[in-house]
Amino acid sequence: MVDAAMLAQMTDKGGFIAALDQSGGSTPGALRAYGIPDDAYDGDTEMFDLIHEMRVRIMTAPAFTGEKVIAAILFEATMDGQANGTPVPSFLWKRGVVPFLKIDKGLEAEANGVSLMKLIPGLDMLLPRAAKLGVFGTKERSVINLPSRDGIAAVVAQQIEVGIQVAGHGLMPILEPEVSIMSPDKAGSEAILLEELGKQLDALPDGVRVMLKLTIPDVNDLYAPLVVHERVARVVALSGATRGMRRAAALPPTTASSRASRGRSPRA
Repeated sequence: MVDAAMLAQMTDKGGFIAALDQSGGSTPGALRAYGIPDDAYDGDTEMFDLIHEMRVRIMTAPAFTGEKVIAAILFEATMDGQANGTPVPSFLWKRGVVPFLKIDKGLEAEANGVSLMKLIPGLDMLLPRAAKLGVFGTKERSVINLPSRDGIAAVVAQQIEVGIQVAGHGLMPILEPEVSIMSPDKAGSEAILLEELGKQLDALPDGVRVMLKLTIPDVNDLYAPLVVHERVARVVALSGATRGMRRAAALPPTTASSRASRGRSPRA
């Protein structure tokens, strides 16, 4: 069952979601940006030890609390690690930060204008372990490059399928069908994505809710219908696609009454 206090925070509280989920491919670059050159470690074990130390330094910083950072997305090894002698998910929640787990294993080669997620082996074993450690939800990413209706429909279907699997273990899925800012027709891709998400969210089984992590659209308020969709707990804006930073800025909660009082739709 989804934790009620964490759900309330992710539904209602404004703030940021920090992405602490660099995987093997992006870790050397993250360490270089942190000031650790490639020749400072030997092999993956030492590399991941160093990136864990970097993440712990971030998580233990005085400013890294739920006052501004409402959630953090973790790499699996980070979830299994400790911060100041406490399992990372528990440590984060004590600081008011909701823990999520990155579950995707990278992308397939582009086909039909999109890159689907690779298969996620062992997911039904990973999810209960994550829940036991105190993780609230998951994040899974695919990429849309072209306004291909068939391709985008396949992306959304795969995201929804994985999301239902995640929800079945009592966790909150963040679906991330990222529209590339390099798309030659980004607005066209986003229009199709909105349509496909609406259709497939309407068909979700009873009781299933998801979060959405979406590239900031070219058209203001494009995703407003998703913000108020009954099956969507929250829409968060993917700032990594626009600033090169792997984090998402959570949009403030929006209701029909608050929209009316401001005289406009939420910007999503």
